[in-house]
Amino acid sequence: MEGGAGAYNSRTAEEVFRDFRGRRAGMIKALTTEVEKFYQLCDPEKENLCLYGLPNETWEVNLPAEEVPPELPEPALGINFARDGMDEKDWLSLVAVHSDAWLLAVAFYFGARFGFDKESRRRLFNMINNLPTIYEVVTGTAKKQSKEKTPNSSSKSNKSSSKMVMSRQAESKASKMPLPKEDEESGEEDEDEDEEEHGNTLCGACGDNYANDEFWICCDVCERWFHGKCVRITPARAEHIKQYKCPGCSNKRARA
Repeated sequence: MEGGAGAYNSRTAEEVFRDFRGRRAGMIKALTTEVEKFYQLCDPEKENLCLYGLPNETWEVNLPAEEVPPELPEPALGINFARDGMDEKDWLSLVAVHSDAWLLAVAFYFGARFGFDKESRRRLFNMINNLPTIYEVVTGTAKKQSKEKTPNSSSKSNKSSSKMVMSRQAESKASKMPLPKEDEESGEEDEDEDEEEHGNTLCGACGDNYANDEFWICCDVCERWFHGKCVRITPARAEHIKQYKCPGCSNKRARA
């Protein structure tokens, strides 16, 4: 499998986690922002196919490894056979669950290969456990959990401006006039509230949390937030979009 051998350079829990995170990001792309391409590649008429996540945050649909035993644990076999026999959403959720299981198998395979002790294994698991699973990202469960942690009463009022730039740099550019002291203090409070509000917001594509100085855009259909870079939307382009539809929602409508 492409990308497998390079991962043997890993030696610490942190390096194995970086490998895990790269593979995970690739698989999330396949099941969200690049789902149309993934759907087409999983032709039921082809042989047993597997979804592989690669360390460089890309993915591929390919036949399983020929060597026995394989270089790495193998992902679920024959994901393409169930494509047309299930509801698409259920099929993607099933692939997501098997992808989560495969990622854990690969990570702890490396842990065993590199002789991780109890503390290293615990550290690796904790880093992995701090990320939402692929299943949670694909099904939107991660978003629901973050909403429960940080209830947002003003989210609907902000919805009309979904091309929102969650970036301190953009905010500073938007206002050239200096604020009076009272307004300045009020602005700082709003800024703190905004940061707290979006702290647990997860990108619908990569599953990562919100961070300062990043441009985000909200889908007007599924109401999920995305890094602009993950869906290839720049702040300048967003200004001309009246209603934004994420790749997943656009692809669903195209197939319908």
